Amino acid sequence: MLTIVIILAVLALAAFLFINSAPFGSNPSGDRLARIKRSPQYRAGSFQNIEPTDVMRKDASMLDMARDFFDKPADNVPPRPLPTVRTDLSALPDSTPTVVWFGHSSYLIKSNGTTILVDPVFSGYTAPVSFFSKAFPGTNVYSADDMPPIDLLILTHDHYDHLDAVTIPKLLPKVKKVYTGLGVGAHLERWGYTPEQIVELDWWESNTISDSIRLTATPARHFSGRGLTRGNTLWSSFALDLNGYRLFIGGDSGYDRQFKIIGEKFGPFDLAMLECGQYGKDWPNIHMFPEQTAQAAHDLNTKLLLPVHWGKFALSIHAWDEPINRLEAQIAKTPLPLVTPQIGEPFSLGGTYPRRAWWRQPNQPIPSPSVAD
Repeated sequence: MLTIVIILAVLALAAFLFINSAPFGSNPSGDRLARIKRSPQYRAGSFQNIEPTDVMRKDASMLDMARDFFDKPADNVPPRPLPTVRTDLSALPDSTPTVVWFGHSSYLIKSNGTTILVDPVFSGYTAPVSFFSKAFPGTNVYSADDMPPIDLLILTHDHYDHLDAVTIPKLLPKVKKVYTGLGVGAHLERWGYTPEQIVELDWWESNTISDSIRLTATPARHFSGRGLTRGNTLWSSFALDLNGYRLFIGGDSGYDRQFKIIGEKFGPFDLAMLECGQYGKDWPNIHMFPEQTAQAAHDLNTKLLLPVHWGKFALSIHAWDEPINRLEAQIAKTPLPLVTPQIGEPFSLGGTYPRRAWWRQPNQPIPSPSVAD
């Protein structure tokens, strides 16, 4: 009996130490927590969405979900390494905003001497340990060392596929300012960032960065959390006024009427980066299906759509290329311009937009439109 007690105690201690290790970050406290509690978005001990939002649908079966994740279809990952482009990020043109997508939701924007990096994940995985959620072969070709000096590091929320505990500390010497939602700064300070580097915004709060750059945090329909609790930090999208252009940084969000409200308040947008991938029938409120991505782009009144949140990690059970194929089929019914660069391939607003279907095998037919799950 004593041996069993000792083993259980050791296991409990190991679990406690693991859940409190650096990759999990830190919970807000002190003045940061006091500010959080004053937020209109903070109710009943956690941040809440504007519209009622269940993370999982009420009749979802946890057993079925576990079975699905442990028995994913073969096409959940690409059959071969994906093509990528190596770009000198320090030599990008910037007379108009130039964008480089690094796969999933990581991308860099250069405009008139200002460099912006969004949700960088360069560790090659999206979990607190390296053997889960690995990047597709060929996609993890950029690292923190490849990044130029960063004027604005924008972090939409604290999930592992957007806030990488390996990448963020490595970027520290290059980053002037971090802009994120309420509470996320607690993670950053644990990883070495100073309070002076961090600007935390509530929804609808703005920060004037220069005479020609202004960032406003806008609502998203999602959730947050890196450990056992949810909702201690705020998830956000952002409207970015950038040297005469207007960009929408979508983060993660299920579809709701907030896209229309944001479009009416801040649109039209020259470019919107919207999630397209990692959706599922069991969590329909927190991620958009591709057809909803197209609708959100219309609601925002954007002139150009860059689909993100796909192409690097398999965090759901759909085919790895299903999101972009479904989005293309939906976009074909509308006049909305779509840009589909390879990982690392730059494009500039007002220039020629990459539209080659690089994810398709030669002679592979274009799939017919499918019905949302």
